[in-house]
Order: sequence, then C-alpha cells, then structure tokens
Amino acid sequence: MRSYPSFLLLLAMTLLSAGCAATRAPERAGHLRPGRRIVFLGDSITQAGAQKGGYVQMIADTLRARYPSYGITVTGAGISGNKITDLLARLDRDVLALRPDLVVVYIGINDVWHWKLPNHTGTTLEAFEAGMTTLTQRLRDAGAEVVVCTPSVIGEKTSGNPLDLALD
Repeated sequence: MRSYPSFLLLLAMTLLSAGCAATRAPERAGHLRPGRRIVFLGDSITQAGAQKGGYVQMIADTLRARYPSYGITVTGAGISGNKITDLLARLDRDVLALRPDLVVVYIGINDVWHWKLPNHTGTTLEAFEAGMTTLTQRLRDAGAEVVVCTPSVIGEKTSGNPLDLALD
C-alpha cells in the first residue's frame, strides 16, 4: 500500500486549516468544516492534477473518503499553457464564480520557459510580481484563503538549466 492517501490528507488538512498566514483572509481562516469550496488554479500541471490519479483528484478523493458528510467541493481550474496574465483574465469566470473558501495557485513555469519560444512570450519578473499581487488581492477581497505554490524547476538543476535560475 502506498502512503499517498496519508500524505494527501495531511496536505489537504494543512490547506484547509492553516492556509498561508500571509495571504489568509482572517474571517475565513480556521478549521476543516463542512461545505468548504477549494479551487486549484494554474496551468497544465494543475489541469493534469485534476485528472484521474492527479494530485488535485487525489486530494478530493481523500477528503470525500475521510469526511463523506462534509460535502467539500474540490475544483481543478488548470489550463495548459497559462501564465499569470491568463489566470487574471479568467479569474472571475473560472474561480470567483465558484465562491471559493480556499484557492491554491500554482503558476510560473510558462511565464519563464515561454521566453524560449520563437515569439519570446514569457513574462517579465515585474509583470509576474504585479500579476501575482493583483491575483492574490482579488482572491482575498472575495474572502478566499490563498495558498501560493512555488513553481517546480524545469530541469533537475544537474545540467545547469538557465531557466531554473529564472524560476528561483
């Protein structure tokens, strides 16, 4: 038996009960309780995570199995290729319309590696920071707790991938 369910339950409990102190909406901070609405917002990593066997789906399944009467809703709102500007453009429709209590934001990979595309459509550090500030503020203003995940590296840092430095 794999230990994923215990890990996922721990992650879910952490997300639901603690949030991120710097971005928590004080009136919403608190304990695991019935009716919570969780949205995972991001790019292809989040989109894949909402599929069978993905991390978003595993968290949803673990919460449903452990707390079947709580009616916790977990929604994956990831779209492949998205950058911070795309998240802002679809925030009202794909996230705020769901009235989430908690939003987990996982974004940044495409903002960096899209500089390597022929049309160089990456996001500057200043634009990324401004976008993330706007995104988290709008989510908090809507009453949601916000957890911002650090984007994973593109390489494994063993080859000196220069894109990893931009993610850092």
